[in-house]
Amino acid sequence: MADFRSSIVIHKPVEEVFHYVVSMENVHELMPNVVKMEKQTEGQLKAGTIFLETRLISGRNIQAEVEMTEYTENRSFATKTNSNGLITEYQYHFHPVEEGTQVDLEATITTTGLKMRMTKPILVKMIKREDGNQLVYLKEMFEQDKSETETEEE
Repeated sequence: MADFRSSIVIHKPVEEVFHYVVSMENVHELMPNVVKMEKQTEGQLKAGTIFLETRLISGRNIQAEVEMTEYTENRSFATKTNSNGLITEYQYHFHPVEEGTQVDLEATITTTGLKMRMTKPILVKMIKREDGNQLVYLKEMFEQDKSETETEEE
């Protein structure tokens, strides 16, 4: 069961939205605490692709390995991060709708160890505060681009 969910409609084609989100080098625009995301494996994106994420947390750079656990071109992908017993899984789904693309995000947080399990509600709240607005930032970014394009055309 997801610990938090988000859904938004973006006025762009599925292919454009999917490729922007799945391109992990753009993640800092959607998750401001992520300062760098480096692909560690060779080849095209697919299930099993590994990234090294660097986040700024409390003034310190913290690194974690992020694995792409699912990948279906222009439809969905999922990532999993295990940082000292805090396992964060994000599933993204992309659906064509009349207005453009509906993007759905489900986040599941799992903890291991007694201390982590006891603090899970606090950790979920913290992660939701840090990463829960990804789709809002995505929509703002695409709509800002649209507004700038319309202004340039006038």
